[in-house]
Amino acid sequence: MTELHTTPSTPAAVDPAADAVLAARASAGGEHLAGLIAAAQLDTVGTPRKLPMDLFPDDDPETVARVWARALAVGVRAGQLMGTPRFYRDKLATLRGQLEDAGYAAMGRTMGPVLSAAQRAPEWHPVDGEFGREHE
Repeated sequence: MTELHTTPSTPAAVDPAADAVLAARASAGGEHLAGLIAAAQLDTVGTPRKLPMDLFPDDDPETVARVWARALAVGVRAGQLMGTPRFYRDKLATLRGQLEDAGYAAMGRTMGPVLSAAQRAPEWHPVDGEFGREHE
């Protein structure tokens, strides 16, 4: 059985070295993500001369920042769901049901092909010859 991580009722003393290492890892990960975002940004506009359009100079900078942050979160999550749909079958079905139950029928319908593809995705198992990210 997998043990769940729970938050203790009283905070434990934090090792400053561990804190520094974990913060450095997060920063390095952030730099990596920034590189991927920069590549995706250029790839989606097609040429560096079009990059200034992403500043949306005619719009309120605070609104643009809020939209950018939300779009980034949605885009990253969509990429996760698209990249490994077989791992998200139940989640996708739940999300579709929530949309439909809340009255978002058109949005729910758009998920039909996505859920269908996820349901057709094969189940893989190490015995079948697929080797994942097992720890040695």
